[in-house]
Amino acid sequence: MDKIDEIAEFLQPARSALVLWDIQKMLVDSIFNKDEFLRNIQRLAAAAHEKKIPVFLTKITPLPERFESPGRKYMMRNRPRGFAQAPDAYDLVISPERDDTVINKNTASIFVATNFELLVRNAGISTVVFTGIATEIGIESSARDAMNRGFFPVIVSDAVSSRDRDAHLRSLENLKNMIPLVAAGELADFWKK
Repeated sequence: MDKIDEIAEFLQPARSALVLWDIQKMLVDSIFNKDEFLRNIQRLAAAAHEKKIPVFLTKITPLPERFESPGRKYMMRNRPRGFAQAPDAYDLVISPERDDTVINKNTASIFVATNFELLVRNAGISTVVFTGIATEIGIESSARDAMNRGFFPVIVSDAVSSRDRDAHLRSLENLKNMIPLVAAGELADFWKK
């Protein structure tokens, strides 16, 4: 039995949402598997749209410097010079469709300081499928947070990425025993049935 068959009951379109986490120019331009990543994201988004599965695009929206947390400042200290300085750095690479929802956020969890949880609970959604950048930061944090809040998280292993390939792989290795990892093609095909 493959992973999709094992969790098929949780992946039904009526109870699922697809999260496209931080698919922003500055991040997409820095990942190790850009072409494969974008192909897989587009395939999943198309399958979700076809089945009327809600699609949420998150967008890093930094706080003004004075109000940024000490922890976040510390985390950002080693970013390359000029990172996120270009005028289009925060632009989404995947354009939202009419019924998609853009979630502006400034933490590494989709649940902290956003209305995401309210939206999905109101819609009767219990499964949150995660894709995006970076695996070891926002994807892992949000997937763990989803599980802790009673949702069924799923990570699409070939539709998540990072600028740090080793950190990406370590994160997936850590998560595989607690959160289902599926392939983009398998999930898109399942949703198209």
